[in-house]
Amino acid sequence: MRIVRPVILIIFSSLASTLLISCGGGFQKSPLDEIIRNIPRDEMFTIILNDMNAEGNFSKSYYHKYQIIRDNQVDNAREVVSDWHEVGEKEFTNYINDMGMEIASRDSTGKLTKTVAPPGYNNYVGNQKYGRWESRGGSSFWAFYGQYAFMSSMLRMGSYPVSRGYYSDWRGNYAGTNRRYYGPSSGGRSYYGTNSAYNNSRNSRSTWGSKSTSFKNNVTSRTSRSSGSFGSSRSSGGGYGK
Repeated sequence: MRIVRPVILIIFSSLASTLLISCGGGFQKSPLDEIIRNIPRDEMFTIILNDMNAEGNFSKSYYHKYQIIRDNQVDNAREVVSDWHEVGEKEFTNYINDMGMEIASRDSTGKLTKTVAPPGYNNYVGNQKYGRWESRGGSSFWAFYGQYAFMSSMLRMGSYPVSRGYYSDWRGNYAGTNRRYYGPSSGGRSYYGTNSAYNNSRNSRSTWGSKSTSFKNNVTSRTSRSSGSFGSSRSSGGGYGK
């Protein structure tokens, strides 16, 4: 018995570790961190959650795809859409409301930010190097200078302009915190985020967008139960175009 008992303990420990990993409890490296490490430190960047997917029945696998805007501040900024990257269940849950949102960025000073924000808010909107606020119809909206007009297209600001009211709300109440700003709501939809018209128009061929509502609800329910609340905050403002 003195010889067998340690062997039994070792076998039990190995089985427990295997079960922990298979149930999503094991450590899984974030592909987002790997992408950040591979971008030179002297480059600005903005990483947007471009698409997401879940596959499998009893045991699901989770995936992210990223839109990466890199800016060396010399040549024109360039964008690339990544391949699919497998992510852990917790990471998938953390960003389930954030398709079309900026989930990481680095500014011209080298400061890295990994909090969720509307696309372009950290590096470009409000930055006088790239544009200015212009009055239209009694409201003020962000407009890129001519040489940076392509940024407006990459960030979908032509169809969904950024009002000064939105930006001021984000900057005064959300920037630098873990609270997430999705803009005002209208007709039951927020201005930004997974279920917004902004996101649907940005990526009309989204894999996640093509999933049935019941499938998405089941995934949301499953990941929320297993990983806990992801604690997003929404603006209480009503209507668009302040």
